[in-house]
Amino acid sequence: MDLTAVRTFVAAVDAGQFQLAAAELAITQQAVSKRVAALEKDLGVRLFARAARGVHLTIDGQAFLPHARALLDAADRASDSVRPGRRPLRVDVIRRRVAVAGVLRDFHRAHPEFDLDVITLFASEEAIAAVRSGTIDATFRAVVAPGRPLPDGIEAVPVLNEPLQLCVGPGHPFASARSVTPGQLSGHRVWMPGNEPGTEWTAYYDALAAEFGFTIDTIGPNFGVDALIDTIADSSTLATFLSDRTPLVWPVGHDLRRVPLRDPTPVYPHSLLWRADNPHPALAALREYLESPRPDDPGTDIWIPDWARSVHRES
Repeated sequence: MDLTAVRTFVAAVDAGQFQLAAAELAITQQAVSKRVAALEKDLGVRLFARAARGVHLTIDGQAFLPHARALLDAADRASDSVRPGRRPLRVDVIRRRVAVAGVLRDFHRAHPEFDLDVITLFASEEAIAAVRSGTIDATFRAVVAPGRPLPDGIEAVPVLNEPLQLCVGPGHPFASARSVTPGQLSGHRVWMPGNEPGTEWTAYYDALAAEFGFTIDTIGPNFGVDALIDTIADSSTLATFLSDRTPLVWPVGHDLRRVPLRDPTPVYPHSLLWRADNPHPALAALREYLESPRPDDPGTDIWIPDWARSVHRES
């Protein structure tokens, strides 16, 4: 069915005259008549009864009118779903409990006029491929693992240095420490069963362990963060890393301790990645929001891997 003809039919109904409909549509009255006649031929019924003072709907026209309006509404929604500025901005955040997910929520509170569609993809290769194909508009990542440069056409800007804390149970040697240095972790085991080979976060933690001489234990299975902290709470030897911005609630009996890391503070370096030719206005607003100064910046005495320094600033 010709949607242009359907739109002309509805305009003629609303105007009550072909002449007024023609003015509304910026076409000739003859063009209105031809479009309506073509629609009537396609449907096999008369939609209008012509009179000296204008037109009025036939019984078939009255029956068709609500469906015609529904067709046009559906067509408009379909167009809006892919039109930059009208469809939601699709952003990948790995997991919904990470710090950048909170930053994205803050952006939405500051700019409620923009709709968001939050996606959770796994590895950086998958996310960057989705950005390149246009499946998503942007992703929060630690840019790339060593030796994996960004593809042409993909841009990145650092947006958040996320400080790490050491999470230990009450029996751990660092349980009563007000803070520890990364060097003090030498000889200790840090349990991170979610670290999988080839991911950017595994590359980050491997570099951190190599720099300060401790061991990353990835023995699984990985049952998620709740099972992780259950084990840490009962262990006198295991520790793990958590962000100081990760919202977690655990049972009171666990008595878990989150110990700040200092001198330097390891930070997980998040960037926003997007395709350079993406015109979505919400993406421009998100970039502007993320590039503004943040009051909770961890400062200058921080550690990030050498392979991330080419993109991330120490702020």
